[in-house]
This record gives sequence, C-alpha cells and structure tokens, in this order.
Amino acid sequence: MNPNINVDKLQIKDIKPPVDIPDISYYLWWGLVILAGILVVGVIVWIVFYILKSRSKVPKEKIWLQQLHNIDWSDPKKSAYLATKYGRLLAQDDRRKELFNQLLPLLEQYKYKKSVSQVDSETKKRFELYRQVCDESI
Repeated sequence: MNPNINVDKLQIKDIKPPVDIPDISYYLWWGLVILAGILVVGVIVWIVFYILKSRSKVPKEKIWLQQLHNIDWSDPKKSAYLATKYGRLLAQDDRRKELFNQLLPLLEQYKYKKSVSQVDSETKKRFELYRQVCDESI
C-alpha cells in the first residue's frame, strides 16, 4: 500500500454492515426432543397393547377344533370343505397328518361336484377318529 494515500478519503464500495441471522437452532433442538419423546411413548403404548392383546387371545388351535366340532353334516359339500380347511390347519404332528391324509380322499368325493349324496358312515367314522385325536393333542 502506498503511504501517501489518505485512508480516510478512500471510499470502499460494496461492503455492507453485518446482517443479523436468526438462530432457530434452539427451536429445532426442542422440536426434535419432543418428536423423539412422542415416538418413544408411541412405541411403548404399542408394545403394551400388543402384550395385553396376545395374553387375552384364545389359542387358534382351540378355535379350529371348535369349528370341527360345529360341522353340520346335513350339507355334505359345505361340510367337506370346512372339514378339509380346519383339518389341514390342525394337522401339525405326524399322527394327525397321517390321519388327515387318510381322511382327505374320502372328503374330496363331496367337494368338486354340483350335487353330492349324503356323507357315508366310513367318512364320518374317519372324521370322528381324527377329531378325537385332535381333542387329545390340544
């Protein structure tokens, strides 16, 4: 810089005074804390409701077994479909799977036809045997 230039007479252009920038980090911090708190409370409430709901449930196997007990053989087609559905759901161990696989061909003759005859005694006997085994195992 030249020592002969008077600094007071120089006018510097394009320099502006400092601008105040609003600081919202305080509000952002508390917003995040509140959001995290709401999420934590929501997860805790969901877990509590899930535990309470699962405790009060009747096991599905008992509901399926009750459906097997409620089958009305007056409508053989509907009965065959219901026995197949709930029988398959209950066939979980080897003994029940074996008995269900023996019962299934007997039920299939009542399922896929437009009109079917009444259920024969052999099918009813096999069904009763399967139902008794399910009663004992549940």
